[in-house]
Amino acid sequence: MPDWVEHAIWWHVYPLGFVGAEPQALAPGAAVEHRLPHLVAWLDHAVGLGLSGLMLGPVFASQTHGYDTVDHLRTDPRLGDGDDLAHLVEQAHARGLRVVLDGVFNHVGRGFPAFQQVLEHGPGGPTEDWFHLTWPDGAAPGTEPGYVDFEGHHALVALNHDSPQVVDHVVTVMNHWLDRGFDGWRLDAAYAVPTSFWAQVLPRVRERHPQAYVFGEVLHGDYVAAVQEAGFDAVTQYELWKAVWSSINDANFFELSWGLERHNTFLEAFAPVTFVGNHDVTRIATRITDERHLPHAFVLLLTLGGTPAVYAGDEVAMRGLKEERVGGDDAIRPTFPPTPADLPPEGWPTYHLHTELIGLRRRNPWLHRARTEVLTCTNTQLVYRVAAGDDALVVALNLSDEVLRVEGGDGEAGMQVLAAAGAWVDDGAGSGGAVEVGAHGWAVLGRV
Repeated sequence: MPDWVEHAIWWHVYPLGFVGAEPQALAPGAAVEHRLPHLVAWLDHAVGLGLSGLMLGPVFASQTHGYDTVDHLRTDPRLGDGDDLAHLVEQAHARGLRVVLDGVFNHVGRGFPAFQQVLEHGPGGPTEDWFHLTWPDGAAPGTEPGYVDFEGHHALVALNHDSPQVVDHVVTVMNHWLDRGFDGWRLDAAYAVPTSFWAQVLPRVRERHPQAYVFGEVLHGDYVAAVQEAGFDAVTQYELWKAVWSSINDANFFELSWGLERHNTFLEAFAPVTFVGNHDVTRIATRITDERHLPHAFVLLLTLGGTPAVYAGDEVAMRGLKEERVGGDDAIRPTFPPTPADLPPEGWPTYHLHTELIGLRRRNPWLHRARTEVLTCTNTQLVYRVAAGDDALVVALNLSDEVLRVEGGDGEAGMQVLAAAGAWVDDGAGSGGAVEVGAHGWAVLGRV
């Protein structure tokens, strides 16, 4: 993994939604709409948060939502053209922001040229090997074949990852954009692609771009094996995401305690990409049922080991429910106003919480690979120590109506409150000191 990733904290943006592009099917030859400058206008917002990178959703030519790619080497005309995309990365870099692209290499849209050639030529065509096809008896040119799709979505045609042509294509695409200054790749639906495919692709990419950061979207399964077999730098930590919101909502910190043990085992092998929201899940401000406990999710994200990603809008407590229907992602992928100044005022307390926690994170970059030890765990109160070498912080989370008392002493003497809501030092607690966290409060503690 490149050394710079230790300091990375991402702002995750779904560009098509962010800039207000129409989600309806894009007609061939549609006119270019120069919407990416809308996103450029928000880069200072990311810098003001203290973030160090921009994680982009799909930006390549597609037919609808960006994940049905038709041309991996062309900017989606609803966003702009190649110059607009080049300007975005140039402006991000000028502000010290790294930029990671979203690579959709498990499947393509039906308009993808290689699949259109299949439909044109019929059996035996030059791109037949790109896909998993079945032909009816006597099939002729123009016949519709059966094909493997992505999880039942017939508009998403699965690629054949045993094909050398597909391997070469993905290597070409990844290198093409890294050559143009981008800093890495998120590999969409990496869990659906054989690890043997990535093991062929990534060495060829890293030979040319050793400082590129590449991580896979993996929902479940053996994270460590996926990293080792595929050669990823990291994978997405969905287990921790689930444990965070579920344990808070259910007042069951024992679930999170177990999840933190699992998280430690992953950190021994790699630094996972951590998050409490993304473009595929209900917004965390909607998911957390008691709004008093929303800050607790952000405290966890920004004090635990891994490479954190903040989904654009979560930093101002945007709401949005994901629904399993056509258009069910629209609420979690909204259009953003022209500038941050146009945001509703009720979101600014959450913004200031993020700046406080991100600042703490950046002052303690060792948190990237830090392990967690649970010190106190009840259904509604959790105290954990996160440490790497001689560096350590103590974090206390309180979901209850009772005061949570964190005693000093034995390695934690002289604790001071680094960040908190509803916490105070008990000056009469003796030389060891103690911190009391009030009902539904939280605190991050460090040594004097």
